Amino acid sequence: MNKILSRLILFLFFLALVFYWLFLSSATSFEGKSAFIIIAENKKDKTSILHELKAKGIIGDTFTFSFLATGMGVWDKVKPGKYEIKKGQSLLTISRILKNGRLAEIKLVINRLRTKEDLAKLIGKNFSTDSTAVMKYLSSNDSLKGLGVDTNRLFTLIIPDTYAFYWNTPLRKILRKLADTKNTFWQNQGRLEKAKAIKLSPEEVYTLASIVEEETNYDSDKIKIASVYINRLNKSMPLQACPTIKFAMRDFSITRIYEKYLFNPSPYNTYRKTGLPPGPICTPAAKTIDLVLNAPRTDYLFFVAKSDFSGYHHFSNSYTEHNKYAQEYQKVLDIYMTKKTK
Repeated sequence: MNKILSRLILFLFFLALVFYWLFLSSATSFEGKSAFIIIAENKKDKTSILHELKAKGIIGDTFTFSFLATGMGVWDKVKPGKYEIKKGQSLLTISRILKNGRLAEIKLVINRLRTKEDLAKLIGKNFSTDSTAVMKYLSSNDSLKGLGVDTNRLFTLIIPDTYAFYWNTPLRKILRKLADTKNTFWQNQGRLEKAKAIKLSPEEVYTLASIVEEETNYDSDKIKIASVYINRLNKSMPLQACPTIKFAMRDFSITRIYEKYLFNPSPYNTYRKTGLPPGPICTPAAKTIDLVLNAPRTDYLFFVAKSDFSGYHHFSNSYTEHNKYAQEYQKVLDIYMTKKTK
């Protein structure tokens, strides 16, 4: 009797080891920390999912996985979307992920964008909606009407940050979340009151911040440049902002603004058009927006890059002084451009 019991215990122990080895031990066969499987609406059947898992090398033993998943009733409960499988996960864990519809969160990282095409490519790369469809939506005033913007002011919805979505989140929901975040941003830290104090709407502050963002990488200069532009707006002077010319030309590689560029009829040409352009020329950092809102009161009306190419600027309240610095910079720039073309 004891011998039979011992054999039974040994057999059960053996079965437990087999069960653990088959279903609870690491089943992944890829390198790296994780891998992703995308299950489309029209390919959420058993055959398609098993093919995807095998084709991407996510798990090595699809036969055992198929047996387990069938027993757990996975195939009738799989939702379309993007799933993350982490290295070392077992067949049981992977089955539960699919059965419970535990979709992977997609991190949408928005830094500086310059055009609608940039945004469309970013969304198309990370989500189920392709970039062509995104671009069509972003180029339609009718589509954007519900968000309170038009195609020119689209970027005013975006505060650069990292946002979490699911792979199959509809575009309208992505934009709605961006808009909600933007609204919260403006309602905090007295930003609406600060915008009113400098006689600009939040959208106008954002547009001005986008120009300042493109002028320099140095915060100490950004806040002074903002004061220059605010002074120019108050005096109804043209902004004469070089970054708006690059935007109008759709050429962001331009290193020198030639006189012929200044005749571009674009409404974004702030050499020809007084006031702010119709919308932002990039997505400025939240910090830059705050620098504009907190710009000091100065009498500066001009600024020009320093001739040492440090990225910093000279600021002046008289054209005579400004012209002196501008000539110094142009002289050094001429030498640099000549050497560059040799």
